[in-house]
Amino acid sequence: MSHQLNTLRKQLRLKRRQLSQFQQKQAEQQILNQLRQFSTFQSAAKIGLYLHAFGEIHTHKILEFCFRNKKQVYLPMICNMNQKLVWVKISANQYKNKRFSHHPLGMKEPMAGRGQSVSNLDLLIMPLLACDHLGTRIGMGGGYYDRTLATAPRRPFRLGLAHTFQYLDFPLVRQKWDQPLDALFTPTQKYFFKR
Repeated sequence: MSHQLNTLRKQLRLKRRQLSQFQQKQAEQQILNQLRQFSTFQSAAKIGLYLHAFGEIHTHKILEFCFRNKKQVYLPMICNMNQKLVWVKISANQYKNKRFSHHPLGMKEPMAGRGQSVSNLDLLIMPLLACDHLGTRIGMGGGYYDRTLATAPRRPFRLGLAHTFQYLDFPLVRQKWDQPLDALFTPTQKYFFKR
């Protein structure tokens, strides 16, 4: 990894951690308002989401909205055999009762359930550290989403959620294994990218 990319990752992680609870709640509500108007989200029955853990856009209200509107919610779980993600369906009860295990990397995962392929999802909502004007996404550095999407026979619509400062107006270097986004939502803007 280049020195520049390392520095950028550190700066963005720090900036994300410095956001107040109020700023996070406000950003989450603004993104939910945009999602509610988004036809792909409206029509999606099976939605892959994430549980925020590192300062990403919070997903609590989005998850609750999905449950209220009878959408099927799937959370990622790392498969240790191939270091790819599988998607575990969770119920509103599981979520409410916080039935999750802690992964050594620091995030929460669904208690072992039967994981499904990302190909079964209609919409995949992804966390990120940065995204450029072409939809190139930088994640946390583990490559789990990229590995998972690279080999998927069918790819769901890929939507990144980010704070405004995580959208970059300069191009990021896209490696051949990087999986670009179809769209990015920030609290104030929506960006759509050509595949």
